[in-house]
Amino acid sequence: MEWGMQNRLNQLMPGGKCFFMPIDHGYFQGPTHGLERPGETVAPLLPYVDALFCTRGALRGAIDPNNCKPIVLRVSGCTSMVAGELSDEELTTSIEEIVRVNASAVGVSVFIGSGHQRQTLKNLAEMVNDCEDFGIPVMAVTAVGRELEKRDARYLGLCCRIVAELGARVVKTYWCENFEKVVNGCPVPVIMAGGPKCETEKEVFEFVHDGMQKGAIGINLGRNVWQNPNSPVGVAKALQAIVHRNASVQEAMDIFEAEK
Repeated sequence: MEWGMQNRLNQLMPGGKCFFMPIDHGYFQGPTHGLERPGETVAPLLPYVDALFCTRGALRGAIDPNNCKPIVLRVSGCTSMVAGELSDEELTTSIEEIVRVNASAVGVSVFIGSGHQRQTLKNLAEMVNDCEDFGIPVMAVTAVGRELEKRDARYLGLCCRIVAELGARVVKTYWCENFEKVVNGCPVPVIMAGGPKCETEKEVFEFVHDGMQKGAIGINLGRNVWQNPNSPVGVAKALQAIVHRNASVQEAMDIFEAEK
């Protein structure tokens, strides 16, 4: 692996593990609860995460360039909750813009099995072609839109393998039962997405701990952190401990309770 690519991946994944904080929800949801002012939301959480996952608009308008973690730039979009079909995405950002904002990586959604499967896979392939020339890693996001029933090991394993074959350096996917089957069939690192907001902090810590034990190298969690009504900082500190220090679920709960 060339120096620039390896250097960026090392910055994003210190020690081979990572905690990414997504704040890209506004690109299809608008002013999501908790992200009305994204810069203020993430400021107290930055010490505990390794990178932010966001759009260029949020980056320019809300994130302080003088006090920031590495950026994973969302580069696919062109849809909304209003439109009904969330899989109808195209690329939104050029390689020149990616370099201009100094992104350490980019993220592209793919919708395997949807009516727009071909287009979203083509989006990924085109972005890989562009970014490899500049040593910028591409993270494929195995999105399912509103079809939550698709989140099983067979489907997610299929998705992860396909996007890895197209050149994604990292894959973001959902935790599921038998998660090790997903990881074992994917030749590149796998990161867990948060999915729907969990009912309790313990539920969050349990699925993250399980996924890490079964081979994930990290997490990309947003709503289950910054929408937490009790202590977003406590959740972030606890998740950092699970990811980077192999903390147990009980140890994570203790960290959270102490902060709360």
